[in-house]
Amino acid sequence: MSDHTERTGHQPEQRAARDWIKILAKYREPNAVRSSYELAITIGPFLLLWVLAWWSLSISYWLTLAISSVNAAFLLRLFCIQHDCGHGAFFNNRTVSDWLGRVLGVLTLTPYDVWRRTHSIHHSNSGNLGRRGIGDVHTMTVAEYRALSPMGRLMYRLYRNPVVLFGLGPGYLFFLQNRLPLGLMASAKYWISAMGTNAAILIGLGLMLYFGGVMPILLIFLPSTLLAATAGMWLFYVQHQFETTQWDAEENWQVHDAALNGSSHYVMPAVLQWLSANIGIHHVHHLYSRIPFYRLPEVLRDHAELAGRNRMTIRESLANARLHLWDEQSRRLLSFAQARAR
Repeated sequence: MSDHTERTGHQPEQRAARDWIKILAKYREPNAVRSSYELAITIGPFLLLWVLAWWSLSISYWLTLAISSVNAAFLLRLFCIQHDCGHGAFFNNRTVSDWLGRVLGVLTLTPYDVWRRTHSIHHSNSGNLGRRGIGDVHTMTVAEYRALSPMGRLMYRLYRNPVVLFGLGPGYLFFLQNRLPLGLMASAKYWISAMGTNAAILIGLGLMLYFGGVMPILLIFLPSTLLAATAGMWLFYVQHQFETTQWDAEENWQVHDAALNGSSHYVMPAVLQWLSANIGIHHVHHLYSRIPFYRLPEVLRDHAELAGRNRMTIRESLANARLHLWDEQSRRLLSFAQARAR
């Protein structure tokens, strides 16, 4: 407890969101040795588990499936490293970061340059009701939902249903939607990114088919990719879809306030925090996206105010799957039933 709190009995006033930017700037520099180490201890086990899974095909398909399921966790971590590359937070050399991101994008089925652009739009517009639609989970206000036709309401309910969002959605996103530069179709750069990634994926699948037949694709490639995609979709969802998140009309929206108040601090066991590359410390990441993922815990250790902000445990996060509509009056994310009761 600080001296101020002991003297007055009151907690010190919290910093405004924009005031954190200067403070967080000192954490932004990546360490090339540390980044290389993080890459090695992720790509190494990923490749090793691929080899073990392939070897186990001659022993037991169930063993192969089990190994590939474990490997999904390392694939998820590779996506998180790709994510840091997109923010320029993994290596100081932008060219090195971008080419590493492009290579990892083949493994994660994500065209790097397309994703980097849409993810940048997400960061620039998160929490802005006037700029929804790219790089986010589509969220309607209560008023917008009530103005829909019965068919429109049904379609939105289907979209927000957990079976669609976390069952069908990840497969659609990574296997189908990522094959085209949707939202960026007019630019040759993004077509090259998408088609180049597609070509590399097809070459990889062709080699699997040639040397191992269809079973490596069915029992290693598909399960690990789908499980990693599902975990990634859930993480992205809970990072912004929680009851006390923040959305504002464009004229009232402020990027730093939206970053701090509209992003969660997802508290996970140490192993899950490691496998997800600290992405649960999402409020800090949105405030200053250039901070390498391995320095985010350092921020929380140094600044207890941020450590206690927007905390959410795994058990608490499960309730977020039933929240679907932003209520501009109560400034809460509501379930369909809660919205109807109002």
